[in-house]
This record gives sequence, structure tokens and C-alpha cells, in this order.
Amino acid sequence: MAGFLAEFKKFAVKGNMIDLAVGVVIGAAFNKIVDVLVKQIITPPLGYLTAGIEMHDLAWVLKEPVKDDAGEVIDPGVVIGYGLFMEAMIDFLIIAFTLFVVIRFVNSLRDRAEDAGDKTVPTPKDIQLLTDIKEEMQKMNGSAPAAPQPADPAPVTDPA
Repeated sequence: MAGFLAEFKKFAVKGNMIDLAVGVVIGAAFNKIVDVLVKQIITPPLGYLTAGIEMHDLAWVLKEPVKDDAGEVIDPGVVIGYGLFMEAMIDFLIIAFTLFVVIRFVNSLRDRAEDAGDKTVPTPKDIQLLTDIKEEMQKMNGSAPAAPQPADPAPVTDPA
């Protein structure tokens, strides 16, 4: 049993697992924000433009519901409610666009960091090491001209 618990602890405390958990929590919170944005800010003006029809109430009625004399529903009929689907699609588009912008920003930062010509961003040590190894291998193989070596200092003469 102790081996099982140790293995579970090793699995649960891995860096990738923690990152994934943080991502899920942030994603759930962001989804809630987008949901409120769509339902409380975007769809009310759309309802106003469509003569007061709420988006989530939009539906195609294929078969009318049947009610008795007391007003109770006997047969619910067949209704395709596409309004909620449209709200979910707006949610999806907002989340997808936000992720696109974030990933594009991260990729631009990564490209800047990996650009050897851009001296404003320090080159990561692993990339610098690989570049140095590549240059040394090229020198050894003679496939590229060797980098210029610093000139020897001029000999100092004693004026006395």
C-alpha cells in the first residue's frame, strides 16, 4: 500500500500535472466570465434589435404543444430550441478568438527569444550552447569559415 501511495504522490506532484490543474481552473473561470458576457451584455442588445425576443427563447416549433382545458400540457410537442445553441456558439467564438490572441502573443515572444539577430532579448543558455556547438562542429569539419580570432596584441617595446 505504501508503494501505491508513493507512486500516486509522484504522479500527482509532477510539474505538468500541476500546470494542467491550474489551466483547468483558470479555463473554468474564464468560461464563466464569457458566459456572463454573452448572456448579460451581448444578447440583450440583440434581443432589443429583434423586437424584444430573447436569444435563448428562439426555437422552431415543428409540432405545437397540446394543452387541456385547465392549461396543463398533455403533449409537449416538438420544439427545436436553437437560441441556446447560438449563445453557445458565441461563447465558443469569443473563447477561440481569445486563445488565438494569447497563443499568437506567446509565439511572437518565443520567436523574439529564439532570433539570434535580435540583441534586445538575451539568448537562452540552451540555445546559445547549441549555437556554440554547431559553430565548433562546422570549424572541425571545415564546412564553414572559422570565426575570426582576436588579433595578437602588438609587442610592448621598452623605450629605455
